[in-house]
Amino acid sequence: MLKWIDIPPVWLLGFLVAAWLVSPGQGGLNLTGGLIVGTGLVFIFWAAATMMAARTTVVPHMRAAELVTTGPFRYSRNPIYLGDALVLTGCLLRWDLLIALPAVIVFCWIITIRFIRPEEARLREDFGAAFDEWCSKTRRWL
Repeated sequence: MLKWIDIPPVWLLGFLVAAWLVSPGQGGLNLTGGLIVGTGLVFIFWAAATMMAARTTVVPHMRAAELVTTGPFRYSRNPIYLGDALVLTGCLLRWDLLIALPAVIVFCWIITIRFIRPEEARLREDFGAAFDEWCSKTRRWL
């Protein structure tokens, strides 16, 4: 059960709730924050749709049926996690929590350690040279 609770959206929600609880309650950079949140959501949904079209899983703990390198995966090996980081960044800006922006770095570090590295190990094991070639051309984040 804990494995299914330990997923990136839960981590993102936890960071967002913590930020919202300490938010001064005034609007910050509303337009900028909103645009960043919107960009993050586009990356998340575009990547999920690309993965579903390839008939592979979006669940981090499962093995991929296909190595997806098209769509947003041409720009980032982890566009969903990038989208999560953008959503967090945008919300912090909208909530005028500039002092909390280092939390985005902590969030990215946690996601890298808990999810990205294990996923990369499984993809390397399953797809070998094709994965290595993709890694050589595409950055982990952006």
